[in-house]
Amino acid sequence: MSVAQKILNIARDEVGYQEGYSGGHWDNSQKFSGAVPGLEWSDEQPWCSTFVSWVFQEAGASDLAPVTASCYEGVSWFEDQGRFSEYPGVGAVVYFGSGGGTHVGIVTSYTDDTIYTVEGNTNDSGSAEGDGVYRKARSRKSSWVYGYGYPAYPEGIVCADPEWKGRDGVVFFGQEASEDDLPTGEDSQPSTPAGSGRQVVIDGLAYGPGAEGDHITRLGRMLVAAGCSAYEEGPGPVWTSADAASMRKYQLKIGDTGSEADGLPGPRQLARLKDEFGWAA
Repeated sequence: MSVAQKILNIARDEVGYQEGYSGGHWDNSQKFSGAVPGLEWSDEQPWCSTFVSWVFQEAGASDLAPVTASCYEGVSWFEDQGRFSEYPGVGAVVYFGSGGGTHVGIVTSYTDDTIYTVEGNTNDSGSAEGDGVYRKARSRKSSWVYGYGYPAYPEGIVCADPEWKGRDGVVFFGQEASEDDLPTGEDSQPSTPAGSGRQVVIDGLAYGPGAEGDHITRLGRMLVAAGCSAYEEGPGPVWTSADAASMRKYQLKIGDTGSEADGLPGPRQLARLKDEFGWAA
């Protein structure tokens, strides 16, 4: 399981938790402050940022996000790391309000219009000073959203920032992404060695050993454009081990493993390549 998936699982498991209630009102007393070394003092204070720190601690990933009760400090921490963006990411830490200092949560998925989150110290109406841990859906394009911190997940980050497209460890989905798009974080060898006799057929065109045609050249050119070239010369119209090696590099780059990283294109992978790099005649 990837670290990002652990983060989301831990955060989601806390949905429904509520802070203390005394004197006829919610009192910000909660379990998270006392469990995070250095943040014990923050009990009975606004605790959305403390909740995020606790989640990363519970996942054994305290070094991937700031340990702080302050949203402003959280923004500064990610900015200092060069890992702050105006675009969402799966497992990203989202900051709200002026300067990002009002509220914070963890992104579980996003679409072109909406970000889905788990947030502490909010409520049904989405207040930045609430009573518990909730799942929320918020407008992605709202001015309330200040920006996103990208944890340096060891398996990579799934994000919508076009300036991060092509970076090592980045899976780029500009419009929408969910947990299903997260890399597994597991190293795996292809179940079918590149160079075996197996072929795949997509839209009536064959790929793999023995395949040939202009579509093989087009695939190779897209793989070169994706920064995944294993070619010493070419690409050309006859399938070679370099095509398989380049394809596997691309599969690993986008977070696929196991049977999905065997050096032969799958329909989803080919469609993504075409979408990102075109399918010239």
